[in-house]
Amino acid sequence: MVVVLERDIRNAQKEQIRSFLENHGFQVREIVGVEETIFGAVGASPIDLREVEILPGVDKVIPITKPYKLASRELRKDDTVVQVGPVRFGGSRFTVIAGPCAVESREQILEVARIVRKSGAVMLRGGAFKPRTSPYSFQGLGEEGLRFLKEAGEATGMPVISEVVSPSHVAMMREYVDMFQIGARNMQNFELLKEVGATGMPVMVKRGLSATIEEWLMAAEYVLAHGTENVILCDRGIRTFETFTRNSLDISSIPVVKKLSHLPVVVDPSHATGIREKVPPVALAAAAVGSDGIIVEVHSDPEHAMSDGPQTLYPEQFEKLMRDIEAITPVLGRELVRLPDRPDVRPVFGGGAPVSEIDGSTTLRIAFQGARGAYSETALLRYFQANDVTAEAKEAFRDVFEAVLQGQVEYGVIPLENSLAGSVHENYDLLLRYPDVTILAETKIRVEHCLIGPAAASTETVRTAYSHPQGLAQCRQFLEDHGIAALPHYDTAGSVALVAEKNDPAVAAIASREAASIYGMTVLREGIETNPHNYTRFAIVGHRDHPPVDTPNMAALVLATPDAPGALSVCLQVLAERSLNLQKLESRPIPGKPWNYMFYLDIQIPEDKEKFAEGMSALAAVSEDLRTLGLYRV
Repeated sequence: MVVVLERDIRNAQKEQIRSFLENHGFQVREIVGVEETIFGAVGASPIDLREVEILPGVDKVIPITKPYKLASRELRKDDTVVQVGPVRFGGSRFTVIAGPCAVESREQILEVARIVRKSGAVMLRGGAFKPRTSPYSFQGLGEEGLRFLKEAGEATGMPVISEVVSPSHVAMMREYVDMFQIGARNMQNFELLKEVGATGMPVMVKRGLSATIEEWLMAAEYVLAHGTENVILCDRGIRTFETFTRNSLDISSIPVVKKLSHLPVVVDPSHATGIREKVPPVALAAAAVGSDGIIVEVHSDPEHAMSDGPQTLYPEQFEKLMRDIEAITPVLGRELVRLPDRPDVRPVFGGGAPVSEIDGSTTLRIAFQGARGAYSETALLRYFQANDVTAEAKEAFRDVFEAVLQGQVEYGVIPLENSLAGSVHENYDLLLRYPDVTILAETKIRVEHCLIGPAAASTETVRTAYSHPQGLAQCRQFLEDHGIAALPHYDTAGSVALVAEKNDPAVAAIASREAASIYGMTVLREGIETNPHNYTRFAIVGHRDHPPVDTPNMAALVLATPDAPGALSVCLQVLAERSLNLQKLESRPIPGKPWNYMFYLDIQIPEDKEKFAEGMSALAAVSEDLRTLGLYRV
């Protein structure tokens, strides 16, 4: 059952409810959500739900109808985020695990670990105990292989996962791995599931060769029921009559399971296809249908791999796959999980900028403009997903800059450019006005607008809609088609708060799905923007005293040109002669100098840093007032 607690419940009342349930034979899990706190109570003891409902501090009791109780979405509405070392699975993240099918030697696993880490993998896989169909096939190196795997993970800063095949191996393996893998052949080895669950460590449960979705979820339930709260599901294909591929990936299982369960779901495209050329397209398909990540086999020399060579990617194939994933995830509203360049630093930026403590805490305070649920907050939470963060809402963009400058927050998140509306000139001007605030990184998100109103509203009842003027402009076609009058408001998320106050079925807001959830409103229609190719580029800004970003690949500059014919052309020629790629060029009036203009530039920094430094020196010689707004990674 789900026991929803009253918002103002006292700790003493909470403990009385917990004791009552445990005395009746229930296992109790406390789940703290955005809107409410619940107890998930699971057990075989029959009880009249009314006995629980009358307890002081109980708001209501909801029975769980699914046979899988702890894994059910009925128990937990929000997605579970599973943390394995510095890596998180679930939510808006897309996480990539990679490595060889089997650990063959110390040199092999170290080499492959460096290869996949460089391409962007954040977790290392490698089998030490291999359950093979033939007793004559390579069975793995056992504990020695685990030692090599752990060494490779520590050398590259990646947590490691390996398959456990016997209950007798669990105690030994926990000293070497960060996450256990339950293989397809052991999905219903219930004694093994119990033993692994009792460790409390993260566990990945692969779908069995012929398992139904419910049987798969029930296997996860065994692990959850015996102690661990961190379970990830993995679909690696099921056995069908088809023989062209090794297995048949049930791609539809991903959205089905995501609806039934709150657990993260990843896909193993290597075992799903058994053919390396098929692995990348299936991996991208997994991302498209909502998978939280992939686990893929990579080897430095697949032709001579001791296990599963035909389905194992070459390093260059994996590199290409990671680039494709990086391109597709923003379209899906996902953020590709990255680790820092230095393994000993908590992941904040792709370049490995370290996290400093504020008030003795490692929780990051990050400012954004707007109300809770604003697109800036969405960008913030997606980018800093690997960290504990406190998002601080500010009324104006200038307040974000002031908070960074005064040290009230460590970072700020500001929009720089929208793919439809163009540059946010106010923020470019503020970057000039606050020279001690610099760009440290950037992130992009897809903007998906929703029509949001009270539960009693519908598209037929709504007559007026509030939103930021940009949001209204981007949804003009939908508003006109439905005869809805547009009313401008200072902020998209703030308009949802306003509509919540009015609670009028005739009044709606245009904002994000996240904003609807925060203010308890209903999404009446999603995807109402006229043009779906709607992206916003955000800058992460910090104090100029912040340690510089490792290996920056982008420079944001501003310069003025002399009042002479061809002055801008001379500046651009400096870049062209040194093959420095100009990605943005935009003019802005110089305050206090009518009809005089400055130019904002985004320039790619090449691998040859000397060429860039030489170009900047030459540019400074032919321009006026050249300033750097930020050197960062994209």
